[in-house]
Amino acid sequence: MKKTKKEFPDTFLWGGGIAANQAEGAYDAAGKGLSIADFHAYQKSLSKDDRLEHATLSVSDKMFETNPNAYYPKRYGIDFYHRFKEDIQLFKELGLQCFRTSFNWTRIFPKGIEDVPNEEGLMFYDALIDTLLENGIEPVMTISHYEMPTYLVEAYGGWLSRKTIDAYETFCQVLFERYHKKVKYWITFNQINLLSFNSLGFKESQTSNILEATYQSVHHQFIAQAKAKKLAKAYGEDILLGTMLSDKIAHPATCKPEDVLFSYRKNQMEYLFGDVAMRGYYPGYAFRFFEENQLDISMTEEDAVLLQENTMDYLSFSYYYTKINDAEKNSFSPMDKSKNPYLKSSEWGWEIDPLGLRTALNQYYDRYQCPLFLTENGIGATDQISADGAIHDPYRIDYLKKHFEQMKEAIYDGVDLIGYCLWAPIDIVSCSSAEMAKRYGVIHVDLDNEGNGTLERRKKDSFYWYQQVIQTNGHELNDPQY
Repeated sequence: MKKTKKEFPDTFLWGGGIAANQAEGAYDAAGKGLSIADFHAYQKSLSKDDRLEHATLSVSDKMFETNPNAYYPKRYGIDFYHRFKEDIQLFKELGLQCFRTSFNWTRIFPKGIEDVPNEEGLMFYDALIDTLLENGIEPVMTISHYEMPTYLVEAYGGWLSRKTIDAYETFCQVLFERYHKKVKYWITFNQINLLSFNSLGFKESQTSNILEATYQSVHHQFIAQAKAKKLAKAYGEDILLGTMLSDKIAHPATCKPEDVLFSYRKNQMEYLFGDVAMRGYYPGYAFRFFEENQLDISMTEEDAVLLQENTMDYLSFSYYYTKINDAEKNSFSPMDKSKNPYLKSSEWGWEIDPLGLRTALNQYYDRYQCPLFLTENGIGATDQISADGAIHDPYRIDYLKKHFEQMKEAIYDGVDLIGYCLWAPIDIVSCSSAEMAKRYGVIHVDLDNEGNGTLERRKKDSFYWYQQVIQTNGHELNDPQY
């Protein structure tokens, strides 16, 4: 009888992840165009309990007009564009074996439709990827991470149009050809199941049916993803292409059969994104959902063949918290704010559920029987600098320790988990609230919500703890110092 592993495999990749739009800055450098993220202004009035997983952007026709009285944090990030070499030295000291970031679409194709890419933009990623490799760190590159060119929104309605598929395919052709010998792990779309303006890129004024436009846009992303896989096949095993989900598999609110069935059906509409990517076809429950909601989604026979023949190599996902599904609310919205009374929450109202991670890992592996890559996980918190200059963050260590324990249990269950990316190894601008105060990093960046600060990097207690975890391949999760 074959025995399952009780520890992290020797090939396990310990890493960290960021997004270009939350870290790079240099929004107008070297020919870069403007992306959706560049218009996400910081709002002082935003509540900590705002659990929206997407950037809170206006979708008015004037949304791409810059307000001279507003501050746009994602235009400046943490100046990773100019400081990536020193930051990668810190990542090397931390022991990262892989590092996930994204190609900022507008740095390479400023409008998204150019015939020739911006060479200066590509040269930045040449230097970034080469520096990672020189320091023994495997690059994990996301192709599209909420950095759609604003031109594609204005001209086409983003993913509402098949023309955006062509733009994405051209983008992938350039990236694959240039980096297939340097980058093995690729992610097509960040959290493809978060159905927000940030990921889909159409305005309310560009459609008369928001829900229909949403799933039509999703279908076009599925087709673009399959076309990317078709391109990647030309490079053989040099490229492993994965899709990425935001884990939204929720618990039933109670054991009432109504709650159980409702939760199952709602969870299915989250599985949809993995089902199409990994299995290659739309399941019956999706067509029922479309019919019950009177959605007319345009799909062709050619689309069906493309999806079937070009499934992904692995599934990656983010995991931060879990929610509950209550049949009485009868809401299929992924932004349902139902609270689980059995769980504690972070400062920003996100439930802390390490056991839920083990459940998610098993569910995904049971469903797809493919390698899994946890490419986002962490806790946003307010950090304080002590009088001696140290940053003590036992809450972050506790959160990560409990999640790592459940990752190990899932591996013992038989799950093929190939790697982990901490979100984030360094403080960056928050995706959802465009603030710096919500800190995820094990490296502190001296920068506040209004953009004031020296940008000095400083190691937190969690830096040394995670360093030890990596050095022992997850065997030592305790440290007497903490």
